[in-house]
Amino acid sequence: MSAILSADDLNDFISPGVACIKPIETLPKQQPDDGANPYEVTTEDKVAAANPPPAQISLTDCLACSGCVTSAEAVLVSLQSHTEVLNTLDAHPSLDPALLVSQTNGTVNGTTDGNGHGNGQRSLPQDGKIFVASVSPQTRASLAATYGITSQEAGNQISQLLSGPQGLATGGRYGSSFTWVIDTNILRSAALVLAADEVTNSALSSSSTDAIKKPILTSACPGWICYAEKTHPHILPHLSRLKSPQALTGTLIKSVLARRYGISPDRVWHLAVMPCFDKKLEASRAELTSAAWLPDSPLDSFSANTPIRDVDCVITARELVNLANLRGISFPALPRTPLSSSCRIPFPDPKLDHFLFPDSQRHHRAALTPLETGPSGGYLWHILQTARSRHQGSRLLVSRGRNADVVEYKLIGEKEETLMRAARYYGFRNIQNLVRRLKPARKSKLPGARPVGSARKPGGGKEEPEYAYVEVMACPGGCTNGGGQIKVSDLKDVGARVAEEEQGEGKGIGAGEQRKWLERVDEAYFSAEDSSENEEENAEDAMEIDGAVHNGTNGANEANGDTMDIDPHPSSNGTTNGESDLTVDGISHAHIHDMLSCWAQITGVSLERLVETSFRAVESDVGKKMSDVERVAGLASTIGGGW
Repeated sequence: MSAILSADDLNDFISPGVACIKPIETLPKQQPDDGANPYEVTTEDKVAAANPPPAQISLTDCLACSGCVTSAEAVLVSLQSHTEVLNTLDAHPSLDPALLVSQTNGTVNGTTDGNGHGNGQRSLPQDGKIFVASVSPQTRASLAATYGITSQEAGNQISQLLSGPQGLATGGRYGSSFTWVIDTNILRSAALVLAADEVTNSALSSSSTDAIKKPILTSACPGWICYAEKTHPHILPHLSRLKSPQALTGTLIKSVLARRYGISPDRVWHLAVMPCFDKKLEASRAELTSAAWLPDSPLDSFSANTPIRDVDCVITARELVNLANLRGISFPALPRTPLSSSCRIPFPDPKLDHFLFPDSQRHHRAALTPLETGPSGGYLWHILQTARSRHQGSRLLVSRGRNADVVEYKLIGEKEETLMRAARYYGFRNIQNLVRRLKPARKSKLPGARPVGSARKPGGGKEEPEYAYVEVMACPGGCTNGGGQIKVSDLKDVGARVAEEEQGEGKGIGAGEQRKWLERVDEAYFSAEDSSENEEENAEDAMEIDGAVHNGTNGANEANGDTMDIDPHPSSNGTTNGESDLTVDGISHAHIHDMLSCWAQITGVSLERLVETSFRAVESDVGKKMSDVERVAGLASTIGGGW
């Protein structure tokens, strides 16, 4: 979604589309009249049409329809807004994990009754919740560029707002705040390892009927997934089955806390701060609920009849600033230092606590060249580096496609053979070219003729293999350019320090300079690890990569079709001392697998159910001809009537 919207901005009503599953049209309703003769025939002019109620459209409804109900092609509900965050905090007191631990041990304040039930003075509030937040690195980068600070400082301010003594806890009925604030980069590292495993396993079991079709396409972008489900169902067999970092974080939080504390998942409220409005759509998916991972045992003490969403609410960078303003808090005035470690509550498992909150406070980002990893998590780059580290002496060729948002990669072996091909496609203009090539051939109507429309395999040719993996993102420029990020036009409203400084010098940032502003956000994103090293570098300057110099964009030379040969020697961050201790770009595969096994053991749920999801083709009646009889019959059935 390209427009910056919130639930409070939806004041432009446009009638829903032809096949909207929430129609506002109603049949004529007769007004009750005490003196009317029940046997009198009433003519049509005596019947008054009922005033249609306001349309209540949820994000789940939008996923079931390819129509459009607003001028911005998006409807955001109140359950996905910054105002709902405050309403929830004001309606529910925070649960104290210490009390929960005491309760699970049969004690509260050190006293128990004869049956092991606590009888101390303090008791758990019946409507209490554990509040947990997860924050994306792109959101931190947007705020860092806005206020002229580092990404690390922006992350500290977010933690101060959500959990600190000067943040949300200063207001509200109960003074509720978030117990944990988790960096989604942590779960991103798990997603990268799982993605590399998925590509490897797919290559080994390509003949299996259950194998994902090549090329495997990234499934972490909900805008791209929604587009594929509605318009190109032939793409679904190619989609990666892995959950996104947002979804993985929500599943881990709710499954572990529910099991460790013996509470229902609905008593854990998860807020995600993301760069994209489409992440709200992802949180609303029926596949990303407790129904996918709750144990099947009927003895489960917290099984619920109604599935609980893994992510309860998603807000964006702009909405986060609005959240602070509604509480009377100036976001840029919050402390830029981390929260005191003495106030930190350990996660209820030592291994997961060390994984989610590493002592180094680093964001699990290796010191990689920015143009190579990309601004969307680095899925493709990690897969390529994993394959490269398993083939000693191999080298990587990078070439730009038709534009800066299409980049192709080729892994070349020692004998100059092509070991693997992959690509990056950002933006719907490029995605459309990709899906057209994946469209299956149609059977010809002419007897004996060859199938019609058999497209070229993406990346394939007479002498070249097809792509093994394609990183697909809906936004041009990737996730740092998400629709929920702070734009140039928003800088004055959010009190941006950078804008004020430049306007003071007569260099005010205009609305037409969004591209330059995106470069600022990218700089903050890529310099998250060591701001002092990259602060003076510009994305347009020549950069050295393993001894090779290029002036490319998104990892390729500016000349269309030119290639860049990356040094054949693996980087120092990638080691291959054995498959069990494979480390790629600072991420230990063995460590990630150990953490995932611990997670599955705690919950008693198979790892596949925890980390995988599914997709479905969305049927729509938009554009289909319908008679008046069919339309009225369908309308009558929706209001309980019929023939």
